[in-house]
Amino acid sequence: MARRSSSHAVRPSRSRYADDDLTEVIEPVDEAPLGKSDKQKLRGRKRAKRIALIVGLVVALLGGGGLLAGGLYLKSVDDSIGRIDAFDEIPEEGRPVKAEPKVKNFLMLGSDTRDPNATSGSRTDTIILAHFPADHASAQLISIPRDTWVFIPKAKNGNGGKEAKINAAFNWGGTSLLVQTIEKFTGIRIDNVVVVDFSGFEQIVDALGGVTITVEKGFTSNYSLLPSHVRVFKAGKQVMNGGQALDYARERHAFSDGDFTRIKHQQEVIKAVLDKATSGGIVSNPAKLTSFVNAMAGAVKVDKTMSLLDTAMELRGVSGAGLSFYTSPTAGFGTKGTESVLIPDMTKVGPFYEAVRNNDLATVESLAKK
Repeated sequence: MARRSSSHAVRPSRSRYADDDLTEVIEPVDEAPLGKSDKQKLRGRKRAKRIALIVGLVVALLGGGGLLAGGLYLKSVDDSIGRIDAFDEIPEEGRPVKAEPKVKNFLMLGSDTRDPNATSGSRTDTIILAHFPADHASAQLISIPRDTWVFIPKAKNGNGGKEAKINAAFNWGGTSLLVQTIEKFTGIRIDNVVVVDFSGFEQIVDALGGVTITVEKGFTSNYSLLPSHVRVFKAGKQVMNGGQALDYARERHAFSDGDFTRIKHQQEVIKAVLDKATSGGIVSNPAKLTSFVNAMAGAVKVDKTMSLLDTAMELRGVSGAGLSFYTSPTAGFGTKGTESVLIPDMTKVGPFYEAVRNNDLATVESLAKK
């Protein structure tokens, strides 16, 4: 549990976490009930920094048997959830064809919410391709680093038609161009798209009562969402509330390999959220279920063709134990003009995604970024 860095006693009515204006140290402890979220403390901030997480999306898609009990909730969410045009501007000719119709491929994006006065558009910090084989009993979640250097097709607005960092596609042509770019890069046809915004992520985790994460190696984030901007994570097993989990998953400056450690942390939080959401405790508590589903609806937008209830029914057999996490093969960092980019390992990219399509997990394991 996080301990106060001051000598003040902890009053029952206040948060069990650090004071707003102090550095917060996250201590490894056994699971315990959580107090008020950092979200409540930070209300009034003009905007937070970039999201590096897409957990809400996974919860929405992979809730499994637990969320099926909340079918009526999902039906209501289906009517109110935000919708996006993900495929309208993609030419059908040239799109990949699935050999097995029952296979499901989802593109999961963590949106970069920008200052309203910014003029450079939006990008996406988190890109995950989720592949569900035809039996829907497992899933492979593949992170594609945002700085991966790829060819971006030309959008209808004239943008693109050249190589760039993959997340530029979102800025140049929105979700449709990013879908088209990823389909060209992977050869995998995308069935549905979900975009998660950081603004609702803390509420999702808090609605679950927090998530349990084992921090492999302690670190300090100097880019925290706390007013002090400092949060210290110590090594060990700990329960994180929404604000802590968000900081844990979005930090990259503290690591020598930057985005790769951040991707690993994202994957840890995704699994922790899914494990907690399917544990049964949410479904048995109507208040928690309502809070959880409402938080999810506020954080997620999906493409116009997607039904949350149908998706939950189709993927009800998937649990945290059935998830495998990978990172798209890369050849390391390089320079393109004045940009520092991540070069894909094209000797492995083709065979890797072919193995994903064929559910050849042994080959996927051998070719994935280590």
